[in-house]
Amino acid sequence: MYQILKQILKTGIKTEAVPQPDEALRATTRRLQAAVLERFAGALTIRHVDAGSCNGCELEINALNNPYYNLEGLGIKFVASPRHADLLLVTGPVSRHMETALQRTYEATPEPKLVVATGDCGCTGGIFGESYASCGRVGNVIPVDVAVPGCPPTPYAIIQGILTAISISKAGTAGR
Repeated sequence: MYQILKQILKTGIKTEAVPQPDEALRATTRRLQAAVLERFAGALTIRHVDAGSCNGCELEINALNNPYYNLEGLGIKFVASPRHADLLLVTGPVSRHMETALQRTYEATPEPKLVVATGDCGCTGGIFGESYASCGRVGNVIPVDVAVPGCPPTPYAIIQGILTAISISKAGTAGR
């Protein structure tokens, strides 16, 4: 025990640096908040679907709810049912076992539905590709509006992807 305390005193406290205010993030969040307010009457609901990922993307998605990114403060909430969702946020290559579940989730989501494929695996199949156990990318199973690459993508990139999906949706409904 003495040696452990000695090592702690010798090493000191090691923690991550406090993130500095990022003006690009602030500008993006303001645009996102304005788009959500205009397009979705102030509240965008997201249904997250893990279609077979390694959970790296889920860690970054969970970070969206921390005080730094504060997605819920922008009026964006995660919901448990696709029937209440405006947007599907899908991670991972689609495993054969999740193929039917993902299709049913997509069908249960009301129109106009948006789909954001997150991570390299969701966008391209990643290192898993297509095989007997994997359908590959999300686009092989359901239509995808926006792909957010990265392994895993940063929370900022995921926010940009959501903003892009909202702007695509807004442009798509303007012509209808």
